[in-house]
Amino acid sequence: MPLKIPKNLPAFSVLTKENIFVMNELRANNQDIRPLKIGILKLMPKKIETENQLLRHLSNTPLQVEIKLIKTRTYKSQNTSQEHLEKFYSYFDEIKEEKFDGLIITGAPVEQIEFEDVIYWNELREIMEWSKKNVYSTFHICWGAQAGLYYHYKIDKNILEEKKFGIFEHYAVEKDSLLLRGLDDIFWAPHSRYTEIKKEDILKIKDLKILSESKKAGAFIISDKDYKQIFITGHLEYERDTLKNEYLRDLEKGIDIKIPENYFEDNNIEKRIQVKWRGAANIIFSNWLNYCIYQNTPYDIELI
Repeated sequence: MPLKIPKNLPAFSVLTKENIFVMNELRANNQDIRPLKIGILKLMPKKIETENQLLRHLSNTPLQVEIKLIKTRTYKSQNTSQEHLEKFYSYFDEIKEEKFDGLIITGAPVEQIEFEDVIYWNELREIMEWSKKNVYSTFHICWGAQAGLYYHYKIDKNILEEKKFGIFEHYAVEKDSLLLRGLDDIFWAPHSRYTEIKKEDILKIKDLKILSESKKAGAFIISDKDYKQIFITGHLEYERDTLKNEYLRDLEKGIDIKIPENYFEDNNIEKRIQVKWRGAANIIFSNWLNYCIYQNTPYDIELI
């Protein structure tokens, strides 16, 4: 089944060329199926790049999905054209009367700043509070996961001695979890962060469970008991070159950064990038849409 997005959104042509099933709004509106309504709060600077990454995974499902892109009013993106933002994005206060089956809160390059000092923190707090009654399931990514755990459960982040940067092995802790259904015993996922959430802090919260973790990267997928709040500390949505581009960007800025682990063949930047996480990413996004949302969300979205 297709992903429902505006035909003139750049991702439409990108995904169509990749033979991914996307559907424009006119065709979708003629079907007697209620699509899942998913909001994406985009906090990453390069919004079009992140759009393509997330939409690629959300499209890999037999379900029809309608996307609503959301931007903050308290921060103006410097890396995406205002024309694009005005055409495809809505401010939170423009959609807060609506109900959503799912919401994705992305990461942001502000992890070394105290939460309260982030310029859009108060607006994000309002959105996270709103999500508890107006969204069936919220999917937090990287810094978005840290922000969600801090707001909902008062779990603070901790600064690492060096950046956690690369592709790391993970395993299931809750092997019968709906979100992990179909995963291999060992799977890989990208991380790119200077902070972490400590396992012992999560275990103190009785309403939370660690679904997956890594010996090197720590707690990876955390969820409440009903999958209403899901927190992923890495970047399953990343594309082949994303870590490479981050590495080269940091080198250009003069940042002392190590080469991403388990990423380049023979740990050599001149050699092939080894993509090890795409299958896990497709499974987890698909399971979220199907098992955590579609199988449980009411047909009448106003009942959420």
